[in-house]
Amino acid sequence: MEANVTPVNAEVKKKSSKFGIALATLTGGIGLAISVITIPFITPAFRKICLPYVPSTTDQIKNIILALKGRSGSVLDVGSGDGRIVIAAAKAGFQADGIELNPWLVYFSKLSAINHGVSSKTLFLRKNLWKYNLEKYDNIVIFVVTEMIEDLIAKFQSELKPNCSIIVCRFPLQNYKPISTIGEGLDTVWVYKTPLMNNL
Repeated sequence: MEANVTPVNAEVKKKSSKFGIALATLTGGIGLAISVITIPFITPAFRKICLPYVPSTTDQIKNIILALKGRSGSVLDVGSGDGRIVIAAAKAGFQADGIELNPWLVYFSKLSAINHGVSSKTLFLRKNLWKYNLEKYDNIVIFVVTEMIEDLIAKFQSELKPNCSIIVCRFPLQNYKPISTIGEGLDTVWVYKTPLMNNL
């Protein structure tokens, strides 16, 4: 015996099917968008040396600008994040560049520089520190984790020009004597000059 399907029931089933497809498409689209946005923030955790995005504090930026006092030339912020250090350096009169792996942060930094009126004095690039040559810079700002210090020293020694100022945040360069230390606690910055001289 065949089931009796009325036109009304068929219409309800058709509408229900369309709603299910639309809901699945919307959910999938939202999931894809979230993945695209979050992947650049998550992938640093899978690298050999992890440098997570942590915004600089106001005091930290003040200490960096103090460390640049009396200096001239160009500034490079390695792992420039949202661009606030680069923008502060540009406002202090430097030509300031930032390199950052996260494309969203690079775009945000460019927009922020425009908003602060310093886009002509800043440059933001999506670059990997280990593949980017530092030889043209007079001042380097970098947040350091202990796992990267050995490789970082070798890169600095081979690429940086004499009398380049290296402003280090988070951790000092072990076994190397800074020419000055500015600030305290998490906002401390250590200033070094090239060629780096080992303490030992």
